[in-house]
Amino acid sequence: MIRATDSKIDSKLVPTPPRDLPTLLGRPPDGWRARMFDVIFGNDTPAGRRFDIVLVILILLSILVVILDSVPSIYSEYSGVTSVLEWGFTILFTIEYIARLVCIQRPVRYARSFYGIIDLVSVLPTYLSLLLPGSQVFLDVRILRLLRVFRIFKLTLYIEEYTRLGEALVASRRKIMVFLSVVLMLILILGTVMYVVEGPDNGFTSIPMSMYWATVTITTVGYGDMVPHTPVGKAIASFMVLLGWGILAVPTGIVSAEMTSQKMSRHAPRGTPRQCGACGSGDHDPRAHFCKDCGAPLAPAEGQY
Repeated sequence: MIRATDSKIDSKLVPTPPRDLPTLLGRPPDGWRARMFDVIFGNDTPAGRRFDIVLVILILLSILVVILDSVPSIYSEYSGVTSVLEWGFTILFTIEYIARLVCIQRPVRYARSFYGIIDLVSVLPTYLSLLLPGSQVFLDVRILRLLRVFRIFKLTLYIEEYTRLGEALVASRRKIMVFLSVVLMLILILGTVMYVVEGPDNGFTSIPMSMYWATVTITTVGYGDMVPHTPVGKAIASFMVLLGWGILAVPTGIVSAEMTSQKMSRHAPRGTPRQCGACGSGDHDPRAHFCKDCGAPLAPAEGQY
């Protein structure tokens, strides 16, 4: 007999399917707003794909202008040209932002979302520069102009690989956290050992400074501002460099394995989802015999012996 409390727990453990974009933002039923929605937010039509391609090109060009504008020689000679280009991009992105708000039924939801905030922040510095005229605030305006690089975040709307990489990072977050905790313990232990071996006379004035040196060494960066002088310290440093070469490949392997696993699961035929009877966790591999979360035995899948 299933108790009511068990059903409540199971409903919390089983994730609900995500709602699609028209449901989240509210697609107008018909009219010009619906057609605009399909072009701006959809990529399954020729017009939508062309809009995405043009927008990506504009974003890349605007970022290139910001980069070139930061070079003093280019800015001093072509400041007028870069200013005109910057205002042109700003006006186009402003029109795009307003169009996104107009063609949906829930504009506040989009404006408060991550991408809505990025769209707004990417155009604000140009308009704020009008409110801060005068040479005395020129440096402040230049700092505000750096916010324009937020436009690069808009690229994640149109590149599917960003989503796949994000899913792999989220799925492997526990393994990465375990790996980072081991690295932090090594840094703490070896940094403390170097503090004892070298001492303040050789630049290792405290354990935090020694941990800084251990971090730089184990990542094979080696700034050279702190170096060991004793034979024992040099031996420890050599060991840490070799250890760093070995551990640098670990997170890459974890994420790559997770991306490969997700790619295979997306292409594999999906049957009835298998759910653990002990903890309620679902979406197990068809070949799995035990739950991936609690370790309890799973009921055999169809065709599994």
